[in-house]
This record gives sequence, C-alpha cells and structure tokens, in this order.
Amino acid sequence: MSKVSDLHKKWSRNADYRAAYDELEPEFELARALIAARVSAGLTQAQLAKRMKTTQSVVARLEGGRVHPSTRTLGRIAQATGTRLRISFESG
Repeated sequence: MSKVSDLHKKWSRNADYRAAYDELEPEFELARALIAARVSAGLTQAQLAKRMKTTQSVVARLEGGRVHPSTRTLGRIAQATGTRLRISFESG
C-alpha cells in the first residue's frame, strides 16, 4: 500500500494536480488548524463533539474538509477547545 505522502509527491509532477491542490490549500490549512486545536486540547473527535453538542461524524467531516464551517461553528470549536478564534485576510 502506498503512503499518501508518496502519492502526493508522484502526483505533484502533474501540472493539473498541482493547480487543483494549490486551489484547495485554504481548505487543507483550515482542516489542519481544526485538528491541531482538538489535539492540543487533548480531545478525541467524540469528546469534541460532545462539548459542541454535535456528533463525532460532524467533527470528522469538518476535519476532513468536506464541509465549509460557518464562523459560528468555528466559534463553537474554539470554545470547546479552549482556544480563541481569529480570522484574518492576508495579501497574496
């Protein structure tokens, strides 16, 4: 079985793949931030879900980047993980 990182390196040689990956970078970055907040708080997905009054599958979808969370949902995650939500715009 191939590692995802190995496949990514292989596929990155393809310009179409790189362009699509780069376009999705903000979603990947958000997913990484959500996972990092949960892990830093020492919570499982189920524990975070309980604190947010939702289900583990919702947390999994958020962390998998399959849904675009609202600022309200991001605020609930911040509260449940003991973090502060900060949203900013940066010049490219």
